[in-house]
Order: sequence, then C-alpha cells, then structure tokens
Amino acid sequence: MGDSVAEKRKLLNRGRRLRGQVDALERAIEADAGCVQVMQLLVAIRGAVNGLMAEVVRDHIELHMIDPDRIPTERETEAADELASVLHSYIK
Repeated sequence: MGDSVAEKRKLLNRGRRLRGQVDALERAIEADAGCVQVMQLLVAIRGAVNGLMAEVVRDHIELHMIDPDRIPTERETEAADELASVLHSYIK
C-alpha cells in the first residue's frame, strides 16, 4: 500500500480528511444538531470511507495481482481495470 512517497502522502491526507469529518460528526452530536445535519455528515463519512477503500483496492490490484517483473498483457490490464471498476461500484 502506498508504494511511493506521493501515494502514501495522498492516502494519509485522505485519512486525515476522514478524521476531520468524524470529528465534525462528534461535535454535531454533542451540540444536539438536527437529524438532517447528522445524516449529511454520516453520508459524507461513508462516501469518504468508500472512496478510500476503492483506492486501496485498486492499489492492491495494481501492486500485488499484476507481476511487477513483467509488462502485463493487454488482457491482464483490462481484467485488472474491470475488477477495480466492479469493486469500486460495489463499494460505493
């Protein structure tokens, strides 16, 4: 996961934004915010988690399911892309 410094930083930033969303949810609940506001925060958190999961799944496919010691065939690349797409749709 996060094989490069840039990729690791990107994932960390997404995690930090997610933490900020959870903190906002906690503050809203403590402040007796309305149900609509709490639900909106929950939907945003769910979307952020799903997006992060989709990215980690795609990274896993690219880093661990395709042999890094050889160039994948076009069919293998298409299959990996298709799997990532299906999983992304399922997660969201």
